[in-house]
Formats: sequence, structure tokens, C-alpha cells
Amino acid sequence: MCQEKYMNKELTLKFKGLFEEQRRNLIYSGRVVNEDFNLNQDDLPDEADITSSELETSMRMRLRNREALFLKKIDEALRRISNGTFGECEQCGEDIDFRRLEARPTATLCVHCKEDQERREHVHIDGHKPKSLGTRVRLA
Repeated sequence: MCQEKYMNKELTLKFKGLFEEQRRNLIYSGRVVNEDFNLNQDDLPDEADITSSELETSMRMRLRNREALFLKKIDEALRRISNGTFGECEQCGEDIDFRRLEARPTATLCVHCKEDQERREHVHIDGHKPKSLGTRVRLA
């Protein structure tokens, strides 16, 4: 039991360091992207340049939105670490397998609960499963 607690504490510190590094990188990249985000209309002489610039702006905004969501997940994981619930499934309370946490450190559900969630998400309103899904469920 003592060995298990030591390993859990060691793994928790490892994940905490990973999350803190990812958080710093996201904040830094956000500053860089935001500095480049301003458009100068004088630099856009024709419609092709304007269209290209709008597409680039749209892609940057989508990237920033994804980064903001990931940053939120990192902050939530750091909060779970500080209150001692990191690695516990939010639905059933069981431990999340270490391999799952290595693959997706921000996971909040064990594999079984995540599969159940995905099965429920793929059921139509009328209760029928889409025919294109098959029986195998992919974990996010």
C-alpha cells in the first residue's frame, strides 16, 4: 500500500509538471498568435489577398478556440490534482487506468464509462443506432 501511494504521488507530480508545461506553452503561443492577429487593410490590395487573409484569420480563430478549450481542461486537471481526485472517474469513482491517462492526461472518465457515454451519444432521438457506426466505438 505504501509503495502504491508513493507511485500515485510520483505519477501525479509527473502529470502536474506536464500540465503546467502545456499551460505555459499555450499561453505563450496565444500571445504570439494575438500579436499577429491584427489586419492592416492597406496590406490587402486585391480580393484574393483579402480572401486569403480572411481564411487565415478564421483558421487562427478556430485554433485559438481549441487551445482555449484545452487550456480549460488543463486547469480542471490541475484542480483535480490539487484536491486529490485526479485519476478518478467522474462517473463511477473508480481509478482511470494509467495507460488511458498516459494517452489522454485530461481524461475524466474510465474507459468503460467513456464507452457508455459514446454509445449514448450515438443513439438517435428515436432510440435507433445509426447504421454507419457498426459495433466498435472509438475513444476520444
